[in-house]
Amino acid sequence: MSEAAFREAVHDAVLRWYAVAGRDLPWRHRDATPWGVLVSEVMAQQTPIARIIGPWQAWLARWPTPAALASASPADVILAWDRLGYPRRALGLHRAAKAMVEGHDGQVPSDPADLRALPGVGEYTTAAVSSFAFGNPLVVIDTNVRRVLTRIALGREQAAPSLTAAERALAQEWLPAEPDRANAWNVAAMELGALICTARAPRCEDCPVRDRCRWVAAGRPAYDGPVRKGQGYEGTDRQLRGRILALARAATAPLAPEVLEGLGEPERVARLAEQLCAEGLLVHSRAGYDLPR
Repeated sequence: MSEAAFREAVHDAVLRWYAVAGRDLPWRHRDATPWGVLVSEVMAQQTPIARIIGPWQAWLARWPTPAALASASPADVILAWDRLGYPRRALGLHRAAKAMVEGHDGQVPSDPADLRALPGVGEYTTAAVSSFAFGNPLVVIDTNVRRVLTRIALGREQAAPSLTAAERALAQEWLPAEPDRANAWNVAAMELGALICTARAPRCEDCPVRDRCRWVAAGRPAYDGPVRKGQGYEGTDRQLRGRILALARAATAPLAPEVLEGLGEPERVARLAEQLCAEGLLVHSRAGYDLPR
């Protein structure tokens, strides 16, 4: 079988599987707006899908358009983001909404270059919104897609710690030529990696392409390349930043420095509080630390 025929057979099997097994997520519905798709993609960065469904629905109910969010205060945006983590994403969405109002008539731009120029929108988000919201089949490469292609096409357990030029070329080669099929493949490959071809304990017995997967055919050899060292959460600066923001969200008045010092090492807390101020998540005045109003 030629490589082209191999890819076609994999596409067919994965797309048939996705048509039956794909999750019914609200931003995948036909009536989902480009704004809803963009919000979902930003929320889903480093956050499990199950955790964002409720917050996504609440966000769209409150701010159904970029213009609605642009008129909100940064404090309201940070409060609404609540415990999704990485709150800079919320301020990025807020800045992007303002940019859309100022430069795109309050609409999510369909041109990939304009999308990429929005605050907080990177390469992956640009490709995902282009494909899923506008039917423009750019290559969408996330961790799940990288793993799926690495196993099926290359016969290896895991991709390299960082995205490589070779992986980009492989993903481009695997993108179907027909736009509708390409857009469907983008989401189906992601879903396969999220539900079946997982990083740990992959469910190969349930995989629609287990008989074609080169990693399975090779006996599922273990990954022997460089490993990206993950960081725990307990005791980290990220955890302490979250505690500082949680206090600020719950407070009815600016937080005095001595209140924050109760969280732990005073010098460390002060450093992180100032870091949050530099990122626009807090403001510091004589009265203390507060959300930006």
